[in-house]
Amino acid sequence: MIQSDFDPQIAAEHAAELTQKAWYSLSIEDLNGIFNIPHIWTLLLSFAINVLVCWFITQFFYYKKSHRKDYYFTFILFSVTIFLLLFMLQSISMNIGFALGLFAIFGMIRYRTETLQIRDMTYLFMIIGISAVNGLSTNVPFVSVIAANLLFIVFVLVLESSVFLQQSATKIVLYEKIALITPDRYDEMLADLQTRTGLTITKVEVGHIDFLRDVAFLKVYYQAASDEINTIDNITKFS
Repeated sequence: MIQSDFDPQIAAEHAAELTQKAWYSLSIEDLNGIFNIPHIWTLLLSFAINVLVCWFITQFFYYKKSHRKDYYFTFILFSVTIFLLLFMLQSISMNIGFALGLFAIFGMIRYRTETLQIRDMTYLFMIIGISAVNGLSTNVPFVSVIAANLLFIVFVLVLESSVFLQQSATKIVLYEKIALITPDRYDEMLADLQTRTGLTITKVEVGHIDFLRDVAFLKVYYQAASDEINTIDNITKFS
């Protein structure tokens, strides 16, 4: 019988020695290849820019008027998710058509629990667009990326400014004095609405008329006392 010269203790010592030598033999280039430090810095810097811009727009433009904490939460998480998704997908083989298709899918998302107002949908679409731009701009100079984000902020600032657009609001009113809805009694109807609502009404439009109940739907345009958005002004369903 042939006696084996294998000694487990000696083998373990040699294995530990080889592992130690292999670890210490790693060069800076090898470490950069493993951790890809430039890619990590690009991710962190782009992520910081994207979150800062989306937070700034949500905090100082959207939330300032609507005070909707649920959409605040949604916008920030949409921004983070879409940015990281598109940024990481650039590491694999992906053409621009797939990226735009993915962007379109997110853009068509609708929540079934509540109908989004046009302003909320606009901000959601803009947050998605900003995150997509930042997530797909890894090969673009940072100066151009920052300039693009600043353009978003500037245009929102201009459009939300009361200097550019006068603040106006609307209400849907179920009006029972149906005799006043005729064109020749418009001034009487306007005066009656201003007295009863206490609003500075600028225009009234007559909508659906129910002669069975002697009521009509009116769309009342008035000067808002503040910049805050009233989310139930345009409700048209009554129980």
